Amino acid sequence: MAGHSKWANIQHRKGRQDAARSKLFSKLAKEITVAAKMGDPDPEKNPRLRLAVKEAKAKSVPKDVIDRAIKKSLGGDAENYEEIRYEGYGPNGIALVVEAMTDNRNRTASNVRSYFAKSGGDLGQSGSVSFMFDRVGEIMYPLSAGDADDVMMAAIEAGASDVSSDEEGHWIYCADTDLNEVSSALEAALGESETAKLIWKPQAPTEITDVETAQKLMKLIDTLEDDDDVQNVTGNFDLTEDVAAQL
Repeated sequence: MAGHSKWANIQHRKGRQDAARSKLFSKLAKEITVAAKMGDPDPEKNPRLRLAVKEAKAKSVPKDVIDRAIKKSLGGDAENYEEIRYEGYGPNGIALVVEAMTDNRNRTASNVRSYFAKSGGDLGQSGSVSFMFDRVGEIMYPLSAGDADDVMMAAIEAGASDVSSDEEGHWIYCADTDLNEVSSALEAALGESETAKLIWKPQAPTEITDVETAQKLMKLIDTLEDDDDVQNVTGNFDLTEDVAAQL
């Protein structure tokens, strides 16, 4: 799930099983292929491809998988994927943004609508929940990059709009259109980041305090992310420490 949240941290700590890892690699490779096909196959000349490759490397995608994904974009047999965003409400009215890449819009729309319905949620129209999020660039550095003050100064000089540091690292945010420029400036100052990507950042996350709601929501998110056409799922929620511990 995109974004910096307790649930994302839980997923990171528990790791992924081999099947989930393979699915993740496939989705990251799809983004690389689409980015390379839409622009230049050279990451240095294609900002979107550069960020896609960085994200893949951060998730330990093997170099040969990355290279094959780029080469695939040059062949005439590369699939034509359409990027679609779905918006809706999950259990307890939690807003969700679902980003997909598909070669069959009808199939994907039908599947996503079914997932929401089965969870007791509701798939809405475009714009029905995205106004609760900001589309921003997110750049993450480990604690070893420096102390909070040094990272903040570097981020400000690079053109970032916000910085948040905690026990897991430094989270730097910028305008979506500035991500490549800010990321490059930060690399010159702090070294290579762990991740640099576009996210939907919740403006005012809803705190989930009961386990039942959290379980239903996590089940919906897991189901959505398990779909081959779905690339990212973001929600405007946060889990209390007690609920996170029980999941």
